[in-house]
Amino acid sequence: MSEEPTFPPLLRGEAVTAGADPFEKAISSAMLGTDPGLLTYRLDLDTLRAAIVLAPEAPLEEAMAMIFAASLGFGDALGALAPPEVGVHFDWPAAIRINGARCGEMRAAASTAAAGQEPDWLVIGLTLPIWSEEEPGAEPNRTVLFAEGCADVSPVALLESWSRHMLVWVNRWLDEGMAPLHADWRARAFSMGEDVDLEIGGKALSGTFMGLDERGGMLLRKDQETSLIPLSSMLET
Repeated sequence: MSEEPTFPPLLRGEAVTAGADPFEKAISSAMLGTDPGLLTYRLDLDTLRAAIVLAPEAPLEEAMAMIFAASLGFGDALGALAPPEVGVHFDWPAAIRINGARCGEMRAAASTAAAGQEPDWLVIGLTLPIWSEEEPGAEPNRTVLFAEGCADVSPVALLESWSRHMLVWVNRWLDEGMAPLHADWRARAFSMGEDVDLEIGGKALSGTFMGLDERGGMLLRKDQETSLIPLSSMLET
């Protein structure tokens, strides 16, 4: 795609070469000491990939609120561009659902895995399938953006909108803490109160999704016992 996105003043964009992974590029740049606010991206015909380098001044478990900021920012971004009947919800910790079907996800990596340590950097990645040659409904629980009434949504405009709306949620977190992000994410949760199966940190888990703790961790109930799965469990190494 020849059109180049523009971003808010606090962010700077960097397109990666064909075949490269913006998430890996953002991580390597963060490890080399780049300033926060770098947004790497790749705009293919079939998939939108992007990642942002952040440096939240908080212990890791609190800093993981950026996953909610990025997810809610995406929901608001698509809501501003798509027809009003298009619904966006989230599977915990960071999968996206459009009109009930899975359509992309967020990823995360950080300079530390210690819950109480402040990370030098935190990278949040977005992968969103745009278009597919497969017939609609080939995978009933999965979809692509254009199959959900969003053929007129420009991936460039969506990337730009995501960057702006994400910053709004980051600033709300800075000003008001986790509470507003917690409330809005809960309102868009797809399977809260239902039985779920998920794989996180290389482990397969199942049980009833009872809700969130104050930092966005999942409360998972199984066999009369409720366990807490922190958001940091999704971090990739």
